[in-house]
Amino acid sequence: MIRTAVVLALTALFLLNVSRAGAIERAELQLASVNAAVAYADGDSLVYSKNADRRVPIASITKLMTALVVMESGEPLTEWLDFQERHIPAPANAYTRIRVSSELRRADVLRVALMSSENFAAYTLARHHPGGYDAFIEAMNAKARELGMVNTTFVDATGLSADNRSTAADLVRLVKAASQYPQIREYTTTRYFTARFRQPRYRLAFGNTNILVHRESWGVGVSKTGYLSEAGRCLVMLFELEGRPVVTVLLDSLGTRSPMGDAGRIKRWLTTGAGGSVAAAARAYERKKNAAYASSEPASASVN
Repeated sequence: MIRTAVVLALTALFLLNVSRAGAIERAELQLASVNAAVAYADGDSLVYSKNADRRVPIASITKLMTALVVMESGEPLTEWLDFQERHIPAPANAYTRIRVSSELRRADVLRVALMSSENFAAYTLARHHPGGYDAFIEAMNAKARELGMVNTTFVDATGLSADNRSTAADLVRLVKAASQYPQIREYTTTRYFTARFRQPRYRLAFGNTNILVHRESWGVGVSKTGYLSEAGRCLVMLFELEGRPVVTVLLDSLGTRSPMGDAGRIKRWLTTGAGGSVAAAARAYERKKNAAYASSEPASASVN
């Protein structure tokens, strides 16, 4: 009887705490990102949305879909891939330190494409896909349809094209799908990596483009940044919060650190209900971009 009473008391206390956690009165969340979505990865709906169905350029967030297609192709990650001259011009600046004709294992090509957003690496993965580059782009769009990403279109594997478009809501689906692969989780959150090439032999050091992966308190499981003048600063993440995986999608922000600041505001909003605040410059940028979107929909305008 005593044991039963103790169990019942603990159960009641647990339910009370859950009730209190769910009853947090949340202020209106203030974000610098023009378009955003937040969801628990183990849930079916968004817990926050801001222009989440607006179709916009997504820059290097594209590379998460590139990674999905690579993993689902079944091609060996141990295979050495050669970096060939581009057969089509890059849609935007495609500076790289990787030497043409050098080789690197597919796993490491994928790693540097994800963690350091290396565009030549992403292009090379597509170039070595069974059926070639065009088949890879077709596979990206087919996977988007399979995931229910109905407002998403890909035209290249790097994100250098502003014609790679999606929505914050669609990208929640992409992050959830990517998180199912341990390799993608590992590669997107690798902090530093030295790639060892051959023919010729040389080494290049790479760092992660998301500073939050360096902070243990965030428990980042998936990460990808992106930037184009048309897309602004972008960040998608999956991180642990009080034992639950949270997906955040932040698109089109003004400053380099603005998406990271937004991620912090989201974390505080979920735990304390505080809405936070953003700088006046970010507010002005948001007004400008919203006006541009409104005047050019369904296409988006470029703002440098």
